[in-house]
Amino acid sequence: MSHSSPPTSASSAAETAIGSDRFIVCGLGSLGQNCVANLRAFGVDVTAVDLVLPSTWELPDLPGLLAEAIEGDCCQGSVLERAGARQARAILLVTESDRVNVAAAFAARLLNPNIRLVLRLSQQNLHSLLATQIGNLVALEPMQLSASAFALAALGDDVLAVFKLGDRLLQVVQRQLDPEDPWCRRDRLSELNSRTRCLLVRQSGTHPSISETPFYEWQPDDRPVPGDRVVYLELVTQSPRWSAGEREEPPEIRWQQYVSVNFWRQWWERRWRSWVQHPIQRVAIACGLTVVMLLALGTLLYRVWLPESSLPSAFFATAILLLGGYGDLFGEWQATTTLPWWLRSFGLMLTLAGTALVGVLYALLTEKVLSARLQFLKQRPPVPHRDHVILVGMGRVGQRTATALQEFRQPCVAISQNGLERDLLPQLPAIAGEYVAALDRAHLDQAKSVALVTDNELVNLEVGLMAREANPQVHLVIRTVEPRFTTNLARLFPDAQVLNAYELAAEAFAGAAFGENILHLFRLGDRTVLVTEYDISTGDTLVGRLLAEVAQGYGIVPVLYQRPNQPEAIFPADETILHPGDRLIVLATTAGLKRVEQGIVTPKRWHILVEGAGSEDAAFEGANAIARL
Repeated sequence: MSHSSPPTSASSAAETAIGSDRFIVCGLGSLGQNCVANLRAFGVDVTAVDLVLPSTWELPDLPGLLAEAIEGDCCQGSVLERAGARQARAILLVTESDRVNVAAAFAARLLNPNIRLVLRLSQQNLHSLLATQIGNLVALEPMQLSASAFALAALGDDVLAVFKLGDRLLQVVQRQLDPEDPWCRRDRLSELNSRTRCLLVRQSGTHPSISETPFYEWQPDDRPVPGDRVVYLELVTQSPRWSAGEREEPPEIRWQQYVSVNFWRQWWERRWRSWVQHPIQRVAIACGLTVVMLLALGTLLYRVWLPESSLPSAFFATAILLLGGYGDLFGEWQATTTLPWWLRSFGLMLTLAGTALVGVLYALLTEKVLSARLQFLKQRPPVPHRDHVILVGMGRVGQRTATALQEFRQPCVAISQNGLERDLLPQLPAIAGEYVAALDRAHLDQAKSVALVTDNELVNLEVGLMAREANPQVHLVIRTVEPRFTTNLARLFPDAQVLNAYELAAEAFAGAAFGENILHLFRLGDRTVLVTEYDISTGDTLVGRLLAEVAQGYGIVPVLYQRPNQPEAIFPADETILHPGDRLIVLATTAGLKRVEQGIVTPKRWHILVEGAGSEDAAFEGANAIARL
């Protein structure tokens, strides 16, 4: 997901710029402004640099959040020095130009050998070279960071996130408990945890939404009840649940749909709409009907006027005339033939009409051959018929989202106005043409969801409304750019998922500025959760703490723990004590990262009451557990 130098400490201000909490953001586009807002949430001073300061701000309150806004070229050392680069802890280089970001990184490193460099870089092959040469650098690509969030939102079911840690695949799942759910037969919520599963959030009647429910805001002794909604992290040890749409239907079900009146009615409606909406197909239909009518009329006239001829002879004579054979028939016709002049004229008209229709047929065939772009050499898979994702727009976000959906083994089809190059995602079904017209060809009536990820948010809105009108049950995922438009659209369409790519990526950029290695991000309701890696060093706010204290005190979820030269542990034990040199991967919101950074631990609110032990062994083990904690 992200590309970075080795993860640094959880709190490394003392190692970078002496006692400094100054951060610099270069580039005040959509990404830069969101980065400023996220950094200010940590309570640090932020100075912004841009070649030309914005005349209007996407975030209206942003100017008041800046310690200083400097107009100038961030590639120049003098400008960066005015911004305080010599004393700054980190600099975020998020302009739209890779060249400018790299040049500014060199200038910043010359001014401050310890400054943390966070680059927006689309050419990821440069990263390892840059990290080797100048060090303490992380390179992120916002479209890549947000693509998995769009893909997961498009799944439209209970899978909130999927990510890999080494060769392990993990997923975050939400589950609504009903009276028949076996989990409701458990006596305590803590029994839902196991070696491969960790409960994150439990939403009951006391919490209005998942977004407002913090991690660990549930009592281990509470009983799971019908109506609860739980979110948990699990290690995938069998067929992933998001690939359910890939299951093949039993043969008897597949055959039943072909004898269904509703199936053929929908097929005919789709086919008719396709004919009506495409001019070339309308011309082909008109030409075909004209040929059939002329063939029938000619056969009838020649059969009636020449009763000695058979019906097949009249039919083939008419066909020969339509294929331009007037001279073959009438050129050698006997002079005694009693054909009237008007019937000969009709034959000439058939020949002229046939010549014109054959020309149209050749033109249609030529157009089809040219538009196919030689795809007969490498055909794409057919469009899925049901439970698939329709992906509208195949720019950078669309391509990365499609890649993620294929990794999730989710059937999908891409719609692009200009079509896809033959070598681009060759296993992806694709439809070329206008977005709205192509929806029917993508089997919208049977689709699971529609993800609208073009670069134009108005186009996304228009196509989304058309899709919702055609299929009110389809799940919508809409990409936006402007923050106020995002907020208003989310309020108007609460059942759709409205995602701002730069807003999602900015949280990862802000986290990386503090030294963390952001491996992945996903949405939990309205919150962004970051999969964050720590390489613990002396002086960190994590050193010497129990994992239970880290999890409960900072509100983060330990996922993987590893001591130097030791195997990795998934869902490590609460009594584990953290030491310098340890590696820890957690799930955390921006608020959780802020608490780790500042060492703010939630006060302990617990007590131990030992009511009894069933045996001497139980008493011994219980005493050891209490001692460890």
